[in-house]
Amino acid sequence: MRYLGAYGPATVKDAQSWSGLTRLGEVFDRLGSELVRFSDEDGAELFDVPHGPRPDPETPVPARLVAQWDGVLLSHADRRRILVDDYRKRIFTKNGILHGTVWVAGMVRGIWRFDRSGDVPDLVITEFEDVSDDDRHALSDEGARLLGFADPDLPVGIARFERDNL
Repeated sequence: MRYLGAYGPATVKDAQSWSGLTRLGEVFDRLGSELVRFSDEDGAELFDVPHGPRPDPETPVPARLVAQWDGVLLSHADRRRILVDDYRKRIFTKNGILHGTVWVAGMVRGIWRFDRSGDVPDLVITEFEDVSDDDRHALSDEGARLLGFADPDLPVGIARFERDNL
């Protein structure tokens, strides 16, 4: 229930991937009416807690910078609802690094990092596909807020946008 409260709606396989446990289908069956059931576009059964946040599908989703190792990327067996499969190799590297990700409209669209090679740290965003000017502005603002949170005395440089066409 705590997993679904944080990451639902999700499949049984998602919960198993996150927890490392097997045979969770039996647990989900026992929970029965305590769970809300949905189907995704491929017909897979999704489960959620009864009063979990489920905004209207037409609700605009703001552009966001998501931290390295964020749980949402690690908590699903099938990440296609949030991550295009071709981008996976850029997010999860061969040596186990999980980059900070750029989210636009609820989907991963790139990676980000701070470049500290100069006197002032710059936010570097590598896009995997075009990001609108409005979303770039929102991402730049969020990067400045993030750096201000980490070190309020440190001046913030510029946001640099790069393109990686894979």
